Amino acid sequence: MTHTQAVVFDLYGTLYDVHSVVQQCNASYPGQGMQISELWRQKQLEYTWLRSLMGQYVPFEQATHDALVYTCRHLKLGLDEPTRAALCNAYLNLSPYPEVPAALQQLNDMGLPLAILSNGSVFSIDSVVRHSGLQKHFAHLLSVERVGVFKPDPRVYTLACQALGLAPPQILFVSSNAWDAAGARHFGFRVCWVNRRGGAFDELGATPHAVAGGLDELPALIGAASQGSPAS
Repeated sequence: MTHTQAVVFDLYGTLYDVHSVVQQCNASYPGQGMQISELWRQKQLEYTWLRSLMGQYVPFEQATHDALVYTCRHLKLGLDEPTRAALCNAYLNLSPYPEVPAALQQLNDMGLPLAILSNGSVFSIDSVVRHSGLQKHFAHLLSVERVGVFKPDPRVYTLACQALGLAPPQILFVSSNAWDAAGARHFGFRVCWVNRRGGAFDELGATPHAVAGGLDELPALIGAASQGSPAS
């Protein structure tokens, strides 16, 4: 992470807990919240990748809606309009992980410009960030809408370079999604994988430069790297 001049974050699963929708899922389908949330997230990701491969981009909200419809059909759960609306709205109001606000403030205090680069639409990103009150920390909120394809397509990562006016090696990209971290590493970013669950990194021909258990570890990692520590 030597010479980091800006930090770019993934949003879903990195800054914000996608499974904070479990409460709303349980309210709609008692006792099945986590099962719904996990399958919903899995299909949501699959649909973004498949649509990118098919050249059939839709806004993230549509992919999220379609994944929810599939999930309920697969689990043989009825899905009426009020329930669908309530669950999809929950994705616009995700909760940040507990350590995120303080970590962002520390990075701001270090003078590093921060950005979000997300598969979310402009509307989705803005909704999630503003609802949590964290918008003040970010210089840029970048959506894949501009290029009409989802991560890990290299055209998405280019958006961060254009917005920040920096070359890929000058940017530290932070994601808890191994497929995203691998895509960013192939693109040329410096990469930190946030491994909150102690999982194994995907075998995609790339590895992160650093691994953190949470975002609270990030300021120290960047600071150590800037001082020439082996942590870089």
